[in-house]
Amino acid sequence: MTDAYRTLAERADADFEVQGSEFIGYAAPAATVEDAEAFVESVEREHADATHNVPAYRVRVESGGPGDGYMLREYQSDDGEPTGSAGKPALNVLQQQDIENAVVVVTRYFGGTELGVGGLARAYSRAAKEAIEAAGVAERRPQERFTVTVEYDDSGTVRGILESADCEFDADYGEAVSFDVTVASEDAGDLRERIQSATSGRAAVE
Repeated sequence: MTDAYRTLAERADADFEVQGSEFIGYAAPAATVEDAEAFVESVEREHADATHNVPAYRVRVESGGPGDGYMLREYQSDDGEPTGSAGKPALNVLQQQDIENAVVVVTRYFGGTELGVGGLARAYSRAAKEAIEAAGVAERRPQERFTVTVEYDDSGTVRGILESADCEFDADYGEAVSFDVTVASEDAGDLRERIQSATSGRAAVE
C-alpha cells in the first residue's frame, strides 16, 4: 500500500433542481468503511424527510496484515429509486475519476414529475460530480497508524524522533506515555525501527 491515490480534499455539497425535484449532492473523504457509513448515516439523519438518500463509496481496506496490500470496497444503493438509476451513476463518477477513500450521498426531494430512468441517472450523476468538484481532488499516500508506549524516561527521546519525522501524533501522559502515530505506510517500518533502536527496545509498539 505504498502507491499514492486520488481522494477528496474536504467535505462539500452542491444542489440544483430538475423539473421540481431538488437534488443535493454531498461528498467527503473517508479513510475507512466505518467513516463512509457514518457519513451516510449523518446525511440520512439530516434529511430524514427526503424522498431518497442515495449513497456510494469506494474505500481501501487491507486484504491482510500491514503491508499485504489492499482491496477496494465499493458500495452503492438506489434507496428505492428504479434499479440502476441512482446509486450506480453516483458510484460511476467516483470510478471514472479514479477517486478512492471517498463517499458521496445524493439527497432527492421529489417534485411531482417523474424523470424516468435516464433522467434520474443524469441527475444523480450530476449531483455526485458537482459535489466532488466542490470538494476538490487531492493526492494522498496510504497512511498507517500505530501506538508507542514508553516510560517517562524515554518519552523525550521518542517525542524528538516523532517531531523530526514526517508524521502526525498525539501524546497521552498517564502512568506511562502513549503516542498515537499516523505516518505514510512506506515510512512506518523505518520509524518503528528508529524508535526501538533509540530506546534499546524498551518502547512497546503496537
